[in-house]
Amino acid sequence: MTHHLPGLDAEGRWDIPARLNMARQCLGGAPDAVAVIDLTGDARVDVTFAQLETMVDKLARALMQQVDAGGRVGVLLSQSPWCLASHLAIWKIGAISVPLFKLFKNDALASRIVDSGTALVLTDAEGAVLLADLATPVLADQFGIDGAPLGYADTGPDDPAVLIYTSGTTGTPKGALHGHRVLTGHLPGVVTSHDDLGQAGDCIWTPADWAWIGGLFDVAMPALALGVPVVAARMAKFDVDECRRIIGQGGVRNVFFPPTALRMLKAADSRITGLRSVASGGEPLGAQMLAWGHEALGAGINEFYGQTECNMVASSCGARFEARAGCIGKAVDGFEIAILDGDMPADGEGDVAVKRGAASMMLGYWQRPEETAAKYRGEWMLTGDRGIWEGDFLRFVGREDDVITSSGYRIGPAEIEDCLLTHPAVATVGVVGKPDALRTEIVKAYVVVKEGAQVGAFELQAWVKERLANYSYPREIEFLDALPMTVTGKVIRRELKARAVAEGCV
Repeated sequence: MTHHLPGLDAEGRWDIPARLNMARQCLGGAPDAVAVIDLTGDARVDVTFAQLETMVDKLARALMQQVDAGGRVGVLLSQSPWCLASHLAIWKIGAISVPLFKLFKNDALASRIVDSGTALVLTDAEGAVLLADLATPVLADQFGIDGAPLGYADTGPDDPAVLIYTSGTTGTPKGALHGHRVLTGHLPGVVTSHDDLGQAGDCIWTPADWAWIGGLFDVAMPALALGVPVVAARMAKFDVDECRRIIGQGGVRNVFFPPTALRMLKAADSRITGLRSVASGGEPLGAQMLAWGHEALGAGINEFYGQTECNMVASSCGARFEARAGCIGKAVDGFEIAILDGDMPADGEGDVAVKRGAASMMLGYWQRPEETAAKYRGEWMLTGDRGIWEGDFLRFVGREDDVITSSGYRIGPAEIEDCLLTHPAVATVGVVGKPDALRTEIVKAYVVVKEGAQVGAFELQAWVKERLANYSYPREIEFLDALPMTVTGKVIRRELKARAVAEGCV
């Protein structure tokens, strides 16, 4: 070990205390130090750790009157100091936060709120409209109660803290339940992917929303825990000029760019100065993109790998070793990764798996014991991805499941299929990802219409947009007389996927 990373002992093993509360981890910075640089208003506002803790305590006092330990509380807020304060207040009292996304429509919100048993949601005026009657909306910036400083709930590392929903290929989205150790589990990978984050002058931002594990635990909460200012800025849709403004106004030196954002910057021939580190994750970048990034961004792009169930498990780190194009990087200290063929190590390509005991590994899927058990093979958690070793570099081969990666979002086809099937004209449908040069994949739906019914692609696209999320609607719809089906009546997605791939990149 040449680098002592936070969360690990001198030998590179997890060092997790018996009592642990994530809110305490995030609020330990010097009181006068800047915690959040707020660019959500007309002018920049610097929020200190003392000010953030005051916001947290005001919310926590009010929450304690309505929520018991272990209760689920939704957070439907875009990047902002109040988004951070809401999660921290929930964790401080020993409750469970449920991140929710502003781009979700009614059905997508309902599936997560109902499944988690969330009755109360911290939000703003915009979010209250989105919630309608799904849950009780509470305006976070108006909810607080003044009083003396509050202590922290006596929680342990395996006590539940956050429930993050992940898209799957079958059924409704599953909630990955994480304990208070999940932040500790992210710190080694976050520090590694940003060439030893935490150096003097570091300041971090991502265009990724904090409703996802990538925004919340790859950037926002680790920044607080490390004492690195985090920039909060609203960007509903990535815009190159707005990106440049945020980086300049916020004094950003470290940034996590999803691959689609990098492609848009490259397409615009954009140059950005002042960055010390750039990290990216979601899908592998090619040699051309890595070379462009070094020239145009002034920093090498460090790729990293993980998923909602166990994140930041592998990473590149230009400060320590030269990246290898097509490979994600090496296993992050603290994580043990294997490529399995059945129960044995694979000689070549196999299932990417992470050994139990990793701090960022979920406690399990919320109220789904059978699906939790199926995620594991002995001591290994299966990621559902295929990979191969090149020395100690991990090369990502592809996903074993049918999850669609589009513009950095992981989209489960089942949820879109279920939505389309509620349209009165749709008899059956199959949804797959179709290769796309900009977005990696687009959502494509193959639809069979009921006999005698008539419906157009625009109508079905609007149907999904109004119920799920703008980014998950099918950008292409093709009408067929029949879909490939198994003898038990299930759509054979792999045949549809092959058809979409054969059509070529959009």
